[in-house]
Amino acid sequence: MPEPITYTLIVGLGNPGPDYAQNRHNIGFMAIDKIADEYGFGAFRRKYKGLMVEGKIDGRRVILLKPETFMNLSGASVGELASFYKIPCERILVIHDELDLPPGKLRVKMGGGAAGHNGLKSLDQHLPNSNYKRIRMGIGHPGDRDLVSGYVLSDFAKTERDMIANQCADVATHIGLVLDNQDELFMTRVAAG
Repeated sequence: MPEPITYTLIVGLGNPGPDYAQNRHNIGFMAIDKIADEYGFGAFRRKYKGLMVEGKIDGRRVILLKPETFMNLSGASVGELASFYKIPCERILVIHDELDLPPGKLRVKMGGGAAGHNGLKSLDQHLPNSNYKRIRMGIGHPGDRDLVSGYVLSDFAKTERDMIANQCADVATHIGLVLDNQDELFMTRVAAG
């Protein structure tokens, strides 16, 4: 009997549709699109309440997923796909926006809490545990927690857009390092990019 195929799942968090495409909250979708382009993944298809595509990164079988459930219900899509493909949390990588880091900065983290991020809260409700890896991409903070909701749903400023596009391209170029657990080298390479 053939060995079961082992997949790694890379999820970008965001909101579906053109109205949200350039929002700060959608930096995860932006990064996923760059990864798909960088490695020639082909066209996304609608499945598991999201847009998914399969391909290879440095010889690894990878599924890219953009949940279409809206941010606060992202876990419904991720949980369904991970369950079907029998992907454990340890082989899930989530790319999301991070208020506590300025635009252009990022951090890789394994496991942990949701820290008020509704997309991560939803994942934690639909996955067996929160022991998945995250790439936290900085979007900055509006300075007042009452302004956060409007801020994350606003577009990046014109002065930030090239920087964010370049950062997403660097994430795509070096994503194989994260899959190989070389998180520090990944952060160094992206920062240097």
